[in-house]
Amino acid sequence: MHLSTRPILRRVALAGAALLAATAAVPQAAAATDDRAAVGGGKLSAVIRYTENGIPHILARDYAQLGFGTGWAQAADQVCVLADGFVTVAGERSRWFGADAAPDFSLSSATKNLSSDLYFKGVRESGTVEQLLATPAPAGPTEDLKELMRGWAAGYNAWLAQNKVTDPACKGAGWVHPVTTADVAARGFAVSVLGGQGRGVDGITSAQPPGATATPGTAAAPAATDPAAAAEAARAFFDTARYDMGSNAVAFAGSTTANGRGLLLGNPHYPWQGGRRFWQFQQTIPGELNVSGASLLGTAVVNIGFNDKVAWSHTVATGTPVNLHQLALDPADPTAYLVDGKPERMTRRTVTVPVAGGAPVTRTQWWTRYGPVVSDLGAGLPLPWTAQTAYALNDPNAANLRGSDTALAMGRARSVAGVQDALKRTQGLPWVNTVAADSAGGTLFTQTQVLPRITDELAARCSTPLGRATYPASGLAVLDGSRGDCAIGSDPDAVQPGVFGPGRAPTLQGAPYAENSNDSAWLANADRPLTGYERIWGTVATPRSLRTRGAVEDVSAMAAKGRLTVADLQKQQFANRVPAGDLAAADAAQACAALPGGTATASDGSAVDVSAACGVMAGWDRTTDSASRGALLFDRFWRRLTASTPAKDLWLVPFSVADPVRTPRTLNRAAPGIGRALADAVAELKAAGIALDAPLGEHQFVVRGGRRLPVGGGTEALGVWNKIEAPWNAAAGGYAEVAHGSSHIQAVGWDGSRCPVARTLLTYSQSSNPGSPYYADQTRLYSEERWVTARFCERDILTSPKLKVVPVRERR
Repeated sequence: MHLSTRPILRRVALAGAALLAATAAVPQAAAATDDRAAVGGGKLSAVIRYTENGIPHILARDYAQLGFGTGWAQAADQVCVLADGFVTVAGERSRWFGADAAPDFSLSSATKNLSSDLYFKGVRESGTVEQLLATPAPAGPTEDLKELMRGWAAGYNAWLAQNKVTDPACKGAGWVHPVTTADVAARGFAVSVLGGQGRGVDGITSAQPPGATATPGTAAAPAATDPAAAAEAARAFFDTARYDMGSNAVAFAGSTTANGRGLLLGNPHYPWQGGRRFWQFQQTIPGELNVSGASLLGTAVVNIGFNDKVAWSHTVATGTPVNLHQLALDPADPTAYLVDGKPERMTRRTVTVPVAGGAPVTRTQWWTRYGPVVSDLGAGLPLPWTAQTAYALNDPNAANLRGSDTALAMGRARSVAGVQDALKRTQGLPWVNTVAADSAGGTLFTQTQVLPRITDELAARCSTPLGRATYPASGLAVLDGSRGDCAIGSDPDAVQPGVFGPGRAPTLQGAPYAENSNDSAWLANADRPLTGYERIWGTVATPRSLRTRGAVEDVSAMAAKGRLTVADLQKQQFANRVPAGDLAAADAAQACAALPGGTATASDGSAVDVSAACGVMAGWDRTTDSASRGALLFDRFWRRLTASTPAKDLWLVPFSVADPVRTPRTLNRAAPGIGRALADAVAELKAAGIALDAPLGEHQFVVRGGRRLPVGGGTEALGVWNKIEAPWNAAAGGYAEVAHGSSHIQAVGWDGSRCPVARTLLTYSQSSNPGSPYYADQTRLYSEERWVTARFCERDILTSPKLKVVPVRERR
């Protein structure tokens, strides 16, 4: 029931009565069970207050009941996406969707359902998740988190029992069913290993000893791995610019703001479809927890968010979260390996996967003291299993179920010092940095993440020839697994063996600004560069991406200007400045104008009249606003030029460590690729019937409810803060859907009251159900560069003109 016509006091009374009715008679939750039909002894309940854009504010008495309300509300918006993910972590995709179909890559990089199932079913049958759940904190999850997960499962199940699924993506589907606490934890495990075992699923499930029958459809491994080629392949494999996740975040100190309090702008870049979407909400246990923000689907906590004192965001970090151990095999048995001359047998993990319309498939995986044997890390980095050698993948995040504990602890923090303390105590972040600001004007950047404890000394002493190539290039260490003295050590402040303690993490405190755009920690503040960390954390004194360079230019100028407000953060988010355009567009236009006869030769050898492109490029405003004319032409030209022309040939002024933000620069107008890239771009747009000066938004858009919504922003190659990655589809009009990019955006500050000043946007909206009123509402706002005013304090929630109070409870 919407209450827009009721007086404020009536709303307050109704909300309070609903809360009392829902909680007064509910006992504290009993001990957890793992039964799909019953989760705990007492009936769980919560109160969900919905405000504009379907944002739920969940109110509960304890963590189990808070989890209950969270699971219920997530199911209401995202039941099909959630159910699909639970099929994944149960290892049942082949059963429901066929062995050869591809997953959506949200929970691993498996290229087929079969390899996904073989891995995840092996995880479940080995009891890995249950063992992690049973591990006492701090190495394992806290009781508060276990209660949250238990309640989340109960809430999801209660929603399924009390509602009909209307989303056509899974309406009536047999694969939508109740879940257990272990299922929720398994999803958390999958997120934890996304950067490690999750990226190696195909290699883990296809690795077989020499002479064994290969998995059908897989090619035989090459006889050897070339170190130089492996170094480049490893660099590309772990290059954060190539991930489908990234982010920008900046914290400003009180010395730069209008009121002496901190500011935070978070702009994570995540997939717009599938199981790695964010979902927006607030969680409140009176007197215990009050936090607002967004979670990854299936997660029971706020992953990125704010409270009344502190705000934080994450960016994908450059730390390499795995390493390899090169095994010396027993000459008599390729499934045994030698450590200090003594053989150890590998552990067989034989897994059988049911397959739709066919016989079950059984495969064996091979595990060692270091981790699973792996046949490759991507197509470019083969790791052949021969009679002499195999490779095992060490992923310390496979023993880390603490990520949600870290998020929960940050939600309870009262300052950036509290955020740092939360990170040190829980050590749960697997593959991200943290950027934070607080109401007292403090700032923090830290790369506190779970990484194998590979020191440069250990890598120098124990790297194999392959490792001596890959470690400098990418941070991927390949250690000699036959030597006991090459075992990974532990730091005294680490909560699990074999990882760095948080005292070794690159950290910047109290800087006027702290910023990250997925490069290493080195230039979190260009005036206070961070150095002295081991190579596995990232590089120092190396070229930065255009997005990092543009971001540092922008935020340093903002900090120097001073007197910043939340409105300045909002302007930065949608400035849509194109660093590549500022660097190269004028020179490219002049190179275009200098072409004889205004003609260039395309890749196919044809002559193309590009004369009209010169003026369009010269007149372009250097932004990717949806109304910008010339942005699309430059985008198509620049992608081609940078893909075919090495940096050394592209710029006249090379990279300089002394000037890392402004170099390399000055486009080489004589570079032979310029004419070809121009010709190809012009020919492509003309063939698609797209004018060279067409407004970007006419050809970069999404369709929701049959309506085109123009989208500003731009690709990684352009360096735009408001990152948007979209597949090119000329037949559909250009960039006709967003694959990943800006997602849960938050601009947060404080004004001295009890209520933070926050503006948010969930770019793809709360629900994946096209029948939901919250399927495209925030996408329309994003298209129009408008924001949602966050309702954090009770008075703001209860005075919402869209307030809807929903008490929810189990019925058993």
